[in-house]
Amino acid sequence: MSEMSEMIKKMGLFGVGVISLTQEKAEEFTAEMIKKGEISREEGKKFVREVLSQKEKQVKDLEDTISEKINDTLEKSGVVMKTDIEALEKKIEALEKTIKSMKK
Repeated sequence: MSEMSEMIKKMGLFGVGVISLTQEKAEEFTAEMIKKGEISREEGKKFVREVLSQKEKQVKDLEDTISEKINDTLEKSGVVMKTDIEALEKKIEALEKTIKSMKK
């Protein structure tokens, strides 16, 4: 197991993920690990950066998944989207122009 994984395991984050972890908590944990001599300051900085980077990735993945599910649900429910209405409005305008030009 990598050093990063081992540190995350010590924090008890494998089951929960890092989404709920704040930068302050990561830094507190890291400071404690440095104090105990389990990691160096440089390793601690790297760990905090990696944890926060992983948190951002998990948040983005979660947002993408939620957005995808919402769009799927809306499509299945038959709800008309604003973009659909705008497309229809443009088609109606084009048809009206065509009809007016035919009347002339």
